[in-house]
Amino acid sequence: MFYAESLIEEVRMKNDIVDVVSGYVKLQKKGSSYFGLCPFHNEKSPSFSVSPSKQMYYCFGCGAGGNVLTFIMEYENYSFPEALKYLADRVGVELPQQEMNEEMKRQQDLRSRILEMNKMAAKYYYYQLRSEHGIQAMNYLKGRMLSDETIHKFGLGYSTKYGNDLYKYLKSKGISDELLAQSGLMNVDEKRGMYDKFWNRVIFPIMDVNGRVIGFGGRVMGDGKPKYLNSPETKVFDKSRNLYGLNIARTSRKKYMLVCEGYMDVISMHQAGFTNAVASLGTALTSQHASLLKRYTDEVILTYDSDEAGVKAALRAIPLLKEAGVATKVLSMLPYKDPDEFIKALGTEEFQKRIDEAQNSFLFEIDILQRNYDMQDPQSKTAFYEETAKKLMAFDQELERENYIEAVASRYGVGFDALRKLVNRMAMKNVPIPKTPVKIRQARQEKDEGVVKSQKLMLTWLIEYPSLYPVVKKFLKKEDFSTELYETVAGLLFEQYDAGERNPARIINHFTEPEEQREAASLFNTTIQVETNADREKAFKETLGKILSHSLEQRTASLDPTDMKGLQEMIADRKKLAQIQKIQVKFGE
Repeated sequence: MFYAESLIEEVRMKNDIVDVVSGYVKLQKKGSSYFGLCPFHNEKSPSFSVSPSKQMYYCFGCGAGGNVLTFIMEYENYSFPEALKYLADRVGVELPQQEMNEEMKRQQDLRSRILEMNKMAAKYYYYQLRSEHGIQAMNYLKGRMLSDETIHKFGLGYSTKYGNDLYKYLKSKGISDELLAQSGLMNVDEKRGMYDKFWNRVIFPIMDVNGRVIGFGGRVMGDGKPKYLNSPETKVFDKSRNLYGLNIARTSRKKYMLVCEGYMDVISMHQAGFTNAVASLGTALTSQHASLLKRYTDEVILTYDSDEAGVKAALRAIPLLKEAGVATKVLSMLPYKDPDEFIKALGTEEFQKRIDEAQNSFLFEIDILQRNYDMQDPQSKTAFYEETAKKLMAFDQELERENYIEAVASRYGVGFDALRKLVNRMAMKNVPIPKTPVKIRQARQEKDEGVVKSQKLMLTWLIEYPSLYPVVKKFLKKEDFSTELYETVAGLLFEQYDAGERNPARIINHFTEPEEQREAASLFNTTIQVETNADREKAFKETLGKILSHSLEQRTASLDPTDMKGLQEMIADRKKLAQIQKIQVKFGE
């Protein structure tokens, strides 16, 4: 739904960022800002800054940043409308209701009713586990060494041996058969009519990232089949887009996530202190799972079973995670089958060692590939190196490719130069030679990076020192900033100053995508080390000159010779460039 900018700004201004963030992070005042341990990555020294004057937060460690809306979106994994409603409710601002057509209302109502029914079912299963009917299930969980605290934490329950207990309970609450049929909690057939989907099973409630029960998993008591049974997909449950345990794991301070196979693996690992463990829900890891993981971490350690099925699952997951931009390692649990067995046998310290020693996913793939070749046979051995060389070609960056060639060469006893030549020979058949020499490309890249940093520094200075704006305005326009986002931020900031205000947190509201908000926030939190005001003034002039000079270069390259107006503007800006060293500037409010 679209909300007026004035309403968004009202909600933001009424929610002081220090007050909101301090509800999640322990903050300590240092100078004009507050600092604490970043909630978005694991750290021991506080690098997470909250500025009351800017009404923004920024982590100098991981780069997370934004205003109070951004913080709630990132921490709670809310969409923009959800974060806005949360903060509006917090300060008593009433948001206009979205106008929905009849079908939209019907679907929303159905989702709400299914969620409420799932909540009721979870409470019912929870109660049954603790009743006389649940003794066998409770003994099973205790036999798996689960504590009362863990059983409670994950809301574990039990469905009785009778196939209509939950059905009768929900009917007693006035729920219709039509709704029950869409809930995923019931089966329907001509002979038996409607009956419970889960019976005589330990129940694992499945929650979304916001802690709402969206489905269930059940482990049969005894020898029934299937051993594990999951809810079917419903209006609220899509197993390819949800991960078991993520509602807890997302708040972990670890920089990586452990991805394992099943419910018990997740629960056992959480009990052992590895609270960053999650599992896919009765299905192989999907691209949607990989994208979901990317929202919370940049690194995943696969802790799949050590059997053949676990190896295949890891090989399927690695390329999906790589495509999503998630660095991946693979943990070896040999001689044990799964994390639960390993931890029970060797303890948490040994398991942490295995995490620390987890194998790079590419080297894991090569190790598995090698199993298909007889390394004692010269022809088979050569074929293995050729297949390995093909996989090494996938690394576009030369340094990264060289590092992997070195690692593979050392691991499999082949000469580094010989393997590199083989990779290069194959690459020459498929990849055109770059027209621009490497040294020139590197120099250009370094120059571009320097200009970007200069632009970020200039925007930070403009926020911290309003006295600079009249000077900057004489030399720069928003178009002098090289990327679309930087140009937008500069334009909004210039508009604010021209209107007599300075409100960086409001600028963040202009962006709805978390990555854009994070990048925009970084533009107001760039620093350089200078010892004196004279050094700062010198740096300012150099920065101003670098931005204007780069803008002139870009415009010169694309200028139409017949564009007289553009040519005149270029001449005027070149004159300005020569005047920069003569300007007088003071840093101050």
